[in-house]
Amino acid sequence: MTTAPALLLKPGKERSLTRRHPWVYAAAIARIEGEPANGELVSVRSSDRRFLAWAAYSPESSIRARCWSYREADRIDAAWLRQRVTAAVHSRQELRETGTALRLVFGEADGLPGLVVDQYEDFLVVQIQAAGVDAHREALMDALCEATRCSNVFERSDPALRAREGLPDSGGLLRGKAPPPLVEIVEHGVRYGVDIRRGHKTGFYLDQRDNRQRAAHIVQQLRARGRPVRVLNCFCYTGGFSLAAACAGAASVLSIDSSADALAIAAANATRNGLDTAGTDGAPAPQLTWQCGDVFEQLRVLHEAHGSSGAFELIILDPPKFATNQHQIERAARAYKDINLSALRLLAPGGMLMSFSCSGAVEVDLFQKIVAGAVIDARVDCFLRARLGAGADHPTLVTHPEGEYLKGLLLERST
Repeated sequence: MTTAPALLLKPGKERSLTRRHPWVYAAAIARIEGEPANGELVSVRSSDRRFLAWAAYSPESSIRARCWSYREADRIDAAWLRQRVTAAVHSRQELRETGTALRLVFGEADGLPGLVVDQYEDFLVVQIQAAGVDAHREALMDALCEATRCSNVFERSDPALRAREGLPDSGGLLRGKAPPPLVEIVEHGVRYGVDIRRGHKTGFYLDQRDNRQRAAHIVQQLRARGRPVRVLNCFCYTGGFSLAAACAGAASVLSIDSSADALAIAAANATRNGLDTAGTDGAPAPQLTWQCGDVFEQLRVLHEAHGSSGAFELIILDPPKFATNQHQIERAARAYKDINLSALRLLAPGGMLMSFSCSGAVEVDLFQKIVAGAVIDARVDCFLRARLGAGADHPTLVTHPEGEYLKGLLLERST
């Protein structure tokens, strides 16, 4: 280990590492001793050569090194990686009670920067998006199969992220059998068909698990007030929030997305849950409407049709990433305000708005200010009932706030 190439930092640049932030940027490096290859182990040292961390080197990335460990005595080998994988999988064991799909490894939060692993029934879906984990992919796959007792592994790495690391495109079946067109999972009693080969991210938005359950609880609470609950789910994808609300007893759910393919899966998921027929207890089937279109336009159409009469008791806004970097924040802010303003004008008094942003570049304080601006322009009064985030299987290191990409607000319109 002592013969590994070394990255020597500029004076003062060791501060982030002493605070256990796992990234070393190119601008922080004074010089490199040795000629490390892409993904190779390097020691990171202060300007006075004090050991700071073991890291994986990435010569083409602005994040020039991603830290494995801050302990000089550690040996970063197959056994060490197996221990990290095993610890990550075991730390989520209690969450398996919530269903049959789960995030098992979440990159930096689990000490495996650049590696994401989701499990859907007996299939593991991996994203290998940093040079260090790519260099150890076989050892990591061995460890994953051993820890989960699952032999089917499918890769869904993001080509753009791999390109930034100087890595070629990579994807497809790695081990075991190929996945079927849809893998059926269960989450809090709701069944979903997931396309792990071509769907968004690894096939499903697992990070919203806890928030889908919260939406179901909100429907139940609103029903207890004695009136039917009408739900609007914008950017609904394959119907995650829609089905959670419908199964909880919503009278109607209008779901809007720009993808006809996603809506077809959503409609099939409704059938999986028996939502297109009356219940055995005589309860009527919820009115489910799947609408293909641009959410911005459709929200304006709904406002023209309903005015400010309060057409919905629960509205969910879960848009795609509006800002991928700092240069896009201003444009993203306008988009977030637009959809939140439209939603608030459609929200019934006493109704609830769940509004999300998955743009890492838009920090939580800014997001709240944007939504507050929409509240002011809508001329309504709202209470902030909760701040929302990703589920417990998507932990965030306190020293790595960049991992907290999903943020949300739960607002209640006053009566």
